[in-house]
Amino acid sequence: MYALVTGASSGVGLHYATVLASDYHCDLVLVSNQALEIEQAARTITEEYGVRAVGIYADLSRAEAADEIYRYCREHGIEVDILVNNAGMFYMKRLIEVPVGKIETLLMLHMFTLTKLCRLFGNDMCERHRGYILNMASMTAWMSMPGIQCYNASKAFVLNLSKSLWYELKPYGVSVTVMTPGAIDTGLYNLSPEMRRWLVRLNVSIPPEKFARIALKKMFKGKKQAMPGLLNRLFVPVINHLPDWAVFAAMKRLPVFR
Repeated sequence: MYALVTGASSGVGLHYATVLASDYHCDLVLVSNQALEIEQAARTITEEYGVRAVGIYADLSRAEAADEIYRYCREHGIEVDILVNNAGMFYMKRLIEVPVGKIETLLMLHMFTLTKLCRLFGNDMCERHRGYILNMASMTAWMSMPGIQCYNASKAFVLNLSKSLWYELKPYGVSVTVMTPGAIDTGLYNLSPEMRRWLVRLNVSIPPEKFARIALKKMFKGKKQAMPGLLNRLFVPVINHLPDWAVFAAMKRLPVFR
């Protein structure tokens, strides 16, 4: 059984790949825009767990990326039974200060390529009447948060796309799961090591290996949606009901709005 994981050279993606190899004995197609790192990750996983792991360099913000990855798998006789759409990016800045090219990269990566990978590999899974798709959204999908407007809007797209696909593909034996985590303890958010340690202790942030195991268990159980952490589930409605004056007060404390 092959699993394809995007953004697999580091962070949560690498942990997804490692857990799929160690706990589920899956062969792997690993995709990343870090050429050397993805080759090393594939080599290490093969040596340590005895599975076949192939590393593919790809810039998933390119319109052709999904087609190229799909074509590679077809040409090499690889049937992907698990698709993990993990690749993503994050920045915090006023929209009017973000370079247009950076906005395009985020939207292509989070929405267009993810959707196209679901379309291409999901079709094959439906024809075989088996398969799993795991998409990464975020708890910010429910929030209007200044500074990360494109990030949370794109994650809202992923959330609603995935839930819709769960209904569409389930009759064909294909399950779609969307994860909506809070903070995951990686370098994505550019926090200091001390802040990262405190967030983990407070259970606001979750270690990536722990998160990967939880997410994959939810996926194999066929769950439509999951958000790890009781505090995160409580946090969403609190944030959504903050008065405007409180949001503006919080913004003043953020360096990006000073």
